[in-house]
Amino acid sequence: MRPASALLVVLLLAASLSAQRPASAPAAAAADTWPQFRGTPNLTGVSASTPPATLKVLWSYDTKDVIDSSAAIVGGVVYVGAGNGDLLALDLASGTLRWKYTTGNLIGESSPSVGDGVVYLGDLGGTLHAVNIKDGSKRWTFQTGSEIKSSPVIAGDVVLFGSYDSRLYGIDAKTGKERWKVQTNGMVHATPAVQDGVAFIAGCDAILRAIRVTDGKEVYQIEAGAYTGASPLIDGNRAYFGTFNNEVLAFDLERKRRIWRYAPQDRQFPFYSSAAISNGRVVLGGRDKFVHALDTSSGKAIWTFATRARVDSSPVIAGGHVYVGSSDGKLYVLDLASGKKLSDFDAGSGITTSPAIAAGRVIISSQDGVIYALG
Repeated sequence: MRPASALLVVLLLAASLSAQRPASAPAAAAADTWPQFRGTPNLTGVSASTPPATLKVLWSYDTKDVIDSSAAIVGGVVYVGAGNGDLLALDLASGTLRWKYTTGNLIGESSPSVGDGVVYLGDLGGTLHAVNIKDGSKRWTFQTGSEIKSSPVIAGDVVLFGSYDSRLYGIDAKTGKERWKVQTNGMVHATPAVQDGVAFIAGCDAILRAIRVTDGKEVYQIEAGAYTGASPLIDGNRAYFGTFNNEVLAFDLERKRRIWRYAPQDRQFPFYSSAAISNGRVVLGGRDKFVHALDTSSGKAIWTFATRARVDSSPVIAGGHVYVGSSDGKLYVLDLASGKKLSDFDAGSGITTSPAIAAGRVIISSQDGVIYALG
């Protein structure tokens, strides 16, 4: 065999073996912690914890105001932003209040992120707060030009978040000083996903942007074709998110192009929920009142599950189960493989927040201001 032919055979064999090699499992939050919105910096929505399929109330805490902010769990403490502007630290085991930090503004959908002894949270007055987890004292604040609904993400010594002033910010985690900011063409509602030193943001300008964390330089952008309130899920060289154009999109980040589009023709409603991924399935809620599980390769529906109201809550996958809230007031536990309902918990008020799962417990908050620990 000639050398060139031999080389070709080797290359083809290597490609074949690579194609047959199973994909690595998506990143998951450790079993005892849920440090930020969606659990991990690349927003996979997966927990290594295994809460029961049938849940009971272990404790509850009434904030007496609406809650849109999803919880974080670190070191046996639950951190939640209440609508009235209070950041609460609750004992995971008992629900006892450890401390309360008052932001001075209302808190919307921005959810706490915890790292290196500090919890970060944005408010509707446009301020990002850094609070000491030991005692709830203020470490620093940073002011933007408009409200913050994006959840902060910690990437090394930088805190990333978006603002309705149309910018993505990179802030020094220790000092609160601005490292850089990126101007977009629309409000930045979604939470940035981070993988391998690159932040990905999808937003109201219908563009998926890849931003280098170290200096804020835009590496590339991909036209999404529709604006989105959902945060992008990044898994290897793939990105997944739903849009207000009644569709779910998957992108190849290496080729910088869309690879599939899921758009149910019989139910045309926006996808506001951020996706979770596991076992070849992308799972998310829709404003069509359904939970959708899609094949990661083709984008075809594997199963759907009907609730009685829109599903803005972002699902979490743990122990082969899907945990997701609905505006019908219920937290549903579904089998990941089949979509069959295993159980539900009735909170009595709409659930738009996303579950936080750690140490075998599920933390969820309802629109009437009650925080529940289920297990």
